[in-house]
Amino acid sequence: MSKKEKTVYEAALEHGFSRRDFLKMCTALAATLGLEFTQSDQVVKAMETKTRVPVVWLQFQDCTGCSESFIRSSQPKTESVLLEMISLEYSEVLSAPSGHQAEASMEQVLKDYKGKYILAVEGSIPKDDAYLMVGGKSARETFIKMADNAQAVVAYGSCSAWGGIAGASPNPTGAKPVTSFVSNTPVILVPGCPPIAEVMTGVIAHIITFGKLPELDHLGRPKAFYRHRIHDKCNRRAYFDAGLFVESFDDEGAKQGYCLYKVGCKGPTTYNSCAEMRWNGGVSYPIQSGNPCIGCSEKDFWDNGPFFTRRAKIPGTQTTINPDSVGLAALGVTAAGIAVHATGTVVKKKMDEKRGEE
Repeated sequence: MSKKEKTVYEAALEHGFSRRDFLKMCTALAATLGLEFTQSDQVVKAMETKTRVPVVWLQFQDCTGCSESFIRSSQPKTESVLLEMISLEYSEVLSAPSGHQAEASMEQVLKDYKGKYILAVEGSIPKDDAYLMVGGKSARETFIKMADNAQAVVAYGSCSAWGGIAGASPNPTGAKPVTSFVSNTPVILVPGCPPIAEVMTGVIAHIITFGKLPELDHLGRPKAFYRHRIHDKCNRRAYFDAGLFVESFDDEGAKQGYCLYKVGCKGPTTYNSCAEMRWNGGVSYPIQSGNPCIGCSEKDFWDNGPFFTRRAKIPGTQTTINPDSVGLAALGVTAAGIAVHATGTVVKKKMDEKRGEE
C-alpha cells in the first residue's frame, strides 16, 4: 500500500498515536458528529479501514479567518485532522511548497484523485476576473476546473457560502458565492464568520466515517450543526422568557447577564451550533461573553442592519410577541404566585397557633 493510501488508523500510528489515543480521538469524533456513545465503534471501524481523504483548499476573497479557525480545532485536534484524517494536497496557507511547486501539486491532484478529492473553498469569487488571479489564472477559472473534478465542494465561511463581506453592498468586485459557479458537483455550505472549528472538521469526519455527504437542510447546510437557532439553546433564554433585557451595555441588566435581544442580538433568527458546541474548545461563545449574536452564519448578514440595534424578528408563532409584554405578564404571574404563597403561609401559621392553644 502506497503512502497516500494509508488508512486513518495507520497514519495515526505512524505519527506516534497509541491505540488508546486513537480510540479517544474516535470517541471525541462521535460526540462531535452527534452520535451516541454506543455508536463510537462505527467511527473506530471507519477510521481503521478507510483511507485518508485528499483535500484541496482554495482561498479567494477572504480574510483567512476560516483557516485560522480550522487550525484551532480541539475535537478532533487539528494535527489529527491534517496528519491522520486527510491528505492536504494543496493549501495556500498551510502547504510547505510555494510558487510553481505548489501549483504543480494541484495539477497532480487532478491526475491522481479525479472525482475522489474534497475541494474546500474559503472566500467569495469575483465576477470580474481582473480582481483576483493566482498563478496567472483567474479565481473563477481555477475554481471551476477544480470543482468539476471533485467529489464534493465544502464552502467554508459566509464569504464562500453567501458572498460575505466582499459581497456586501455596494459589492464593487461583483463577489458571488461558490454555488454560482458549480454545476454538477455537490456543495456543502458551512457558513459563519468564521465557522466553528469543530464544525469544519466535523463535516470532513462525517464524510470519512459514513462514506457519504452529511444530511443538508434546505439551504445546503449540514443539519447536524445548523438544526437549531442559537436562541433555542442560549444560556440567557430564561431571561428572555422572563422579559429581563439588557437596555444598554453598561446597565445593571448587562452585569446580571440578562437577555441581549434589545441590544441587537440576532440569536432568534440565526442557525448555528454556537450555544451547543461553543468556541475555543467549548469554553464560551459571543452571547455568553456578553456580546450579541450578529448572525454571521446567515445569508447577507453584513447588510442586515446595524449589529447593535434590535431588528431580529422572533420566527414562527412568536412573531407578534412583544418581549416587554411577555416580561410584564411573567412579572404579574410571579407576583400573583408570591401573594398566594404568602396568604397560605399566614393561614397555616394561624391554624398552627390555634391548635397550640387548644
